[in-house]
Amino acid sequence: MKAMVLQALCDLKENPMPLALMELPVPIPGAQEILLKVSACGVCHTELDEIEGRTPPPRLPIIPGHQVVGRVETVGSQVNTLKTGDRVGVAWIFSACGTCKFCLSGKENLCPAFAATGRDANGGYAEYMTVAEDFTYAIPEVFSDVQAAPLLCAGAIGYRSLRLTGLKDGQRLGLTGFGASAHLVLKMVQYRYPNSEVYVFARSSKERAFAKELGAVWVGDTAERAPHKLDGIIDTTPAWQPIVEALANLESGARLVINAIRKEGDKRSLLNLDYPLHLWQEKELKSVANITRSDVKEFLSLAAKMNIQPEIQVFALEQANEALIELKTGKIRGAKVLKMN
Repeated sequence: MKAMVLQALCDLKENPMPLALMELPVPIPGAQEILLKVSACGVCHTELDEIEGRTPPPRLPIIPGHQVVGRVETVGSQVNTLKTGDRVGVAWIFSACGTCKFCLSGKENLCPAFAATGRDANGGYAEYMTVAEDFTYAIPEVFSDVQAAPLLCAGAIGYRSLRLTGLKDGQRLGLTGFGASAHLVLKMVQYRYPNSEVYVFARSSKERAFAKELGAVWVGDTAERAPHKLDGIIDTTPAWQPIVEALANLESGARLVINAIRKEGDKRSLLNLDYPLHLWQEKELKSVANITRSDVKEFLSLAAKMNIQPEIQVFALEQANEALIELKTGKIRGAKVLKMN
């Protein structure tokens, strides 16, 4: 099979071709696993964090990719619910122990043994992959393969982030950064909270124009002040400076939800924190750590009801490096998806 493989960590500014196209054996599924013939795989900023070492894979080489859609090619001897030909998806959560206090309380995203698709196990930048039956998701028929791929991470993590804000209909929401996840959050807010206004902060004028096109009531640069204090803000940027700026736009007693696996190196921005302006009045910060299987299932059901249509850019598997560089350099409009031949 063909696969795009990460063999060594690197800085993409120095090496714009971090993944190598390789011919590898088709993997063999275990007793409780399926062999998935991949048809599409989303490209996520988390792959940049893996490649550049902010959340490094525990072993190399590794096949990245955690927004995977495909069809069951073969099943293991103990697989009970899937059969050859079924269309399923795979998300960031590859496995969890199932027995710790977090798993037993519905917080498997916090499991100490949490394993991530495409980081701790080979992912979907390939023609085939294996995954446990219990960590796959039926894809609603309303979505094509390439439309469904970004829903498995950008959509599911956006869904979790929105829920964690505690937003109520009629309250104002801010989105800092406007890429794959944020543009789906905006669509969710319009559906679930029709009386809520969305304010978008983004460095790129193209991202701001895209947000306005989708219905944001106000758009501005990351450092600008919104015309109103906001009842919740979701940050999807890779940097620290937007965090500081978002706190200044946050209403008293409101919450900033940070939807990012890792932040990059501009920590000096935190020296600009001013306690009365940014942190006082019981403002809250909450990080989003991974997703649970229920997040994915609930969001896919909601997305089907909404008939949500993610904005996508399609690349061939062999163009994975190109898609990653576009993410790195801020060439973003919606989500990027690899489509297999």
